[in-house]
Amino acid sequence: RWDPSPQPRPFQRCRGNRNHMTRVCVSTQDPDVLFPWRRRAGSGGRVKRDWVIPPINVPENSRGQFPEDLVRIRSDRDRSRTLRYSVTGPGADQPPAGVFVIGPVSGQLAVTRPLDREHIASFHLRAHAVDLNGNQVENPVDIVVNVVDQNDNRPEFAHAVFNGSVPEGARPGTLVMTVTAADRDDPKTANGMLRYRIITQNPQSPSAAMFTINNRTGDIITVAAGLDRESVAQYTLVVQATDMEGSPAYGLSATATAVVRVADVNDNPPEFTADAFFGEVVENRVNAVVANLTVTDGDQPHTAAWAAVYRVAAGDPSGRFAVPTDPATNRGLLTVVKPVDFELTRSFLLTVEAENEAPPAPGARAPRRAACAVTVRVLDANEGPEFDPDPKVVRLEEGLPAGAPLATFTARDPDRFARQSVRYSKVSDPAGWLDIDPVSGRVSTAAVLDRESPYVRDDRYNATFRATDDGTPPASGTGTLQLHLLDINDHAPRLFPPEVEVCERPRPPGVNLTASDPDRAPNAGPFAFQLASRPPAVRRNWTLHQVNGELAQLRLRIGRLASGLYEVPVSVSDSGSLPMSRTSLLRVKVCACDRRGDCVGRDRAAAAAAAAAGMGAGAVVGVLACVVVLLVLVLLLALWAKRRDGGRRAKQLLVDPEDDVRDNILKYDEEGGGEEDQDYDLSQLQQPDAAEPGGGGGGVRRLDERPLRREHRYPPRCAAGDIGDFIYEGLRAADGDPAAPPYDSLLVFDYEGGGSTAGTLSSLHSASSGGGGDGGGGGDQDYDYLADWGPRFRKLADLYGGGGGEED
Repeated sequence: RWDPSPQPRPFQRCRGNRNHMTRVCVSTQDPDVLFPWRRRAGSGGRVKRDWVIPPINVPENSRGQFPEDLVRIRSDRDRSRTLRYSVTGPGADQPPAGVFVIGPVSGQLAVTRPLDREHIASFHLRAHAVDLNGNQVENPVDIVVNVVDQNDNRPEFAHAVFNGSVPEGARPGTLVMTVTAADRDDPKTANGMLRYRIITQNPQSPSAAMFTINNRTGDIITVAAGLDRESVAQYTLVVQATDMEGSPAYGLSATATAVVRVADVNDNPPEFTADAFFGEVVENRVNAVVANLTVTDGDQPHTAAWAAVYRVAAGDPSGRFAVPTDPATNRGLLTVVKPVDFELTRSFLLTVEAENEAPPAPGARAPRRAACAVTVRVLDANEGPEFDPDPKVVRLEEGLPAGAPLATFTARDPDRFARQSVRYSKVSDPAGWLDIDPVSGRVSTAAVLDRESPYVRDDRYNATFRATDDGTPPASGTGTLQLHLLDINDHAPRLFPPEVEVCERPRPPGVNLTASDPDRAPNAGPFAFQLASRPPAVRRNWTLHQVNGELAQLRLRIGRLASGLYEVPVSVSDSGSLPMSRTSLLRVKVCACDRRGDCVGRDRAAAAAAAAAGMGAGAVVGVLACVVVLLVLVLLLALWAKRRDGGRRAKQLLVDPEDDVRDNILKYDEEGGGEEDQDYDLSQLQQPDAAEPGGGGGGVRRLDERPLRREHRYPPRCAAGDIGDFIYEGLRAADGDPAAPPYDSLLVFDYEGGGSTAGTLSSLHSASSGGGGDGGGGGDQDYDYLADWGPRFRKLADLYGGGGGEED
């Protein structure tokens, strides 16, 4: 640091290196002038500088007049030429720009405004010297400006309120928490060095100085004993931090609050509020609360140091009671967990103890009442009768007849001190085999017992009975009577199968026969098979060979037996001590067999099914494919016939008589039905002119084919006029008839009856008859136009036209 002196000194200060030519000197005449670019006399050319200018120290928050001169920088070359000076870097031409300026001619470096060390602690500038043409005449020189700190910032705590905790009963010297503060001033100087102290403590109990603080680190520590959460749960401390190493005269201070919570420990065991408690419970009830046990605990509620745990210490060797804790009230709920019996014990005297969930803290005081006595009185209740034993098993043989006594099934009333009677009834008897006496409880049979009944499982039959007392209110109980039925030989065996099939020419082996018996061994198999002796033909035609106790074979005795259905009586006996036998008629079908031994002439469907079952999957698929193809062909053939039939119907209705000489059967529509159809209107046949116009009954009707549609509309006959017009209209109607048959035929008109009003057709009889008549026309009549009507009238044109002289 260079401190310029107001008085000139008679010498020149220089700094340099013996081995180098460059030195920086301060003039003795003007100590504020620096010569960073100085040459030694006689040196040739420029030399590089090798000495850095010492930092320039400027105090922050200066109140002087600005710009304030700092130092003057000169080069020794400005004696022979005119130079220009400038500075660059942050604070000069870079942000924050304009803080430092330099006189371009004088080289005077000045600061333009107050500096703030907390914002920028130092500036690094670079000085330049150039000639008037802008050519650099000296290498740039580094200039460092340090901002000197002043105590202009107060300490700041990290939090306004600090929270900490310490367990109650903590020993002196226990760390509670640490408070911290910071100062923006230079921490290397006294301006930023802090010291802490506790100003106040609230409450001041049990001592005014329960805590102290490390003045350098801010650690708050206990210094006195006697912390008790139940007395004081929380302390509030006001802490101060002061800079200037805590100097009260020159330092700046700040305060914060430290809240110290005294944490609870289990130093207060639970205490019962009374020495004895009382309760009542009805016998046979469970999960019922007998009594509420209350305790007090000075520790913090709803913590492990406050929660109580209860246990029955004495008076309950069978474990009939339990004491769970109510978490909301911390009470003990004395509860019955096993039923109690009034007839056995009428009261209980229990001892219940309580302790906390958390273990007691060292030095905790002993409770005044850690246990209490609980008296429980048992109240009597009407209990239902009890069957003993339940179930009761009775072993007996099946087949016992109705009305036979089985056993006495009674119940005991637990209410020994109450005079009550018991009555019995039946609850469940699936087969309806049993009866019970309502007073004595004697059980007897109501039907024959059958072991083979579907209600018997594993030879056991279960029935349920109820016993009801006459108490208030009545109580009842149920019991099960189990009958274990022993098997007897009461079923004859049955032959199986009932029908067989053999070949008319016998082939060994024969037909296998077996038997079934619902009885159990030894009343079932082995079985004995035997042919009946009657009729005599049975043993003459058949023989029965017993293979073992379960199987026999039926064979033909003769060489050949005619095909047919035979009934062969076969007797089967079981192995009971008194054997039972049954003679069954075995239906035997004798048939002609093929080489494989299968009957021939069976139903075709069965044979086809058997053949399909014997074929492989591929063959079955092939058969199904052939069936589908045949069905498709039949459908195509039917469609073709229908189209062909429709084409024939579309042909002309009439043909040339020369081409069609077939006789035709005339058919009429059948209108059978109800009685109303029997009332025929014959006038419609005699008076066609009276028919309703447009009706379906008049006009031309095809008689060789039943009409497919009922909407045939042939023109009505005209009473008078040109017969040619009438025929032409009939022709046109026939050509448009959709119900025309596939071949040509004659059109037959309705019978007109006698006295018809229609004109005569005798004029058409012959072209040379000469009978012109009024209505017909004679030889002058021109019938050639008939040839234009089509092939149907070509013959008429030949007969009555120009060639009418010929006869057919």
